[in-house]
Amino acid sequence: MWSRLKSELHRAGRAAQQAVDESKIRLDMHRARANADKCAQRLGYAVFRARTSGVEVSADEYARLSSDLAAAETEATRFETMLKEAEERRAEKPSTESPPGP
Repeated sequence: MWSRLKSELHRAGRAAQQAVDESKIRLDMHRARANADKCAQRLGYAVFRARTSGVEVSADEYARLSSDLAAAETEATRFETMLKEAEERRAEKPSTESPPGP
């Protein structure tokens, strides 16, 4: 009986840790996506301000802003991939774990 209780507590602990890990990834992904949105907004504002002034965005400014956006998008995609992998691992776990004995 004690071994079954210990096994169930261990399984519940793993499930709780997986939920915490997924939540951290979701939070990081949300922050990365918000950062990418801010980068896109800065780029859009720079283009808008330049065009309304009748000029083009300087090549250096455009390169810097587009590079920031690309890096932010890469980071957001990395977290999306991590989350997808974590969800797949969680979905696989119930079918691979053997049920506790009597």
